[in-house]
Amino acid sequence: MTKTDMVHEQIDTIDALMAHYVAGSLPEPARVLVRSHLQMKPDNRSLVRSLELLAGEALESTPEAAIADRDLRLAAIFASAPPASESHVSTRPERALFPQALRDLLGFEAEDVPWRRRLPGFKEYSFGMEGCEVSLMWIRPGRALPAHSHKGMELILILDGAFNDERGRFGAGDISIADETVEHRPVAEKDRPCIAFAVSDGPIKLVGSLRQMIGDLIG
Repeated sequence: MTKTDMVHEQIDTIDALMAHYVAGSLPEPARVLVRSHLQMKPDNRSLVRSLELLAGEALESTPEAAIADRDLRLAAIFASAPPASESHVSTRPERALFPQALRDLLGFEAEDVPWRRRLPGFKEYSFGMEGCEVSLMWIRPGRALPAHSHKGMELILILDGAFNDERGRFGAGDISIADETVEHRPVAEKDRPCIAFAVSDGPIKLVGSLRQMIGDLIG
């Protein structure tokens, strides 16, 4: 398994996602998504700290072993850039929409997003990173996205506003986890736009009747 895998067959709950985050098995954009979630909502910070403690205890109990090519490996470590901060505490300015981890990845704030209109009432900014499709989404209040399933894993962090689907409500700081077993039709709540950060490792597949698809596409 490589870090560019989303290991979606093992991630079906928030707890499982946190475990993969602590284990370092998520690709970087997914790690940023989880860090952003932890900065927005402290609920899972205690779980992450507990998992980190367990990982540290397991490492300490591992028998010592000689390192092959020790000098070369040490040289590579000292030559590498310092790791990014793993702080789970948000330092975003009072009126900033994006948490610090997301701002560090993107290099800009919400007012500077180079949005592209994809559908009526739906804008997106997307790019590829480490084998994943990474995007910001803006959904007009009350707008329903086309019903779809997934050919892979999709993680969505709600940054502002909220959407509802067959599974329930996802508000600011919540993470939606969807894979090929999930068919849903997200609908933004009517009081404000829904803005979200998404990471996926496979395309979506439209589902539902032709009439509904056409209606959702034209908005």
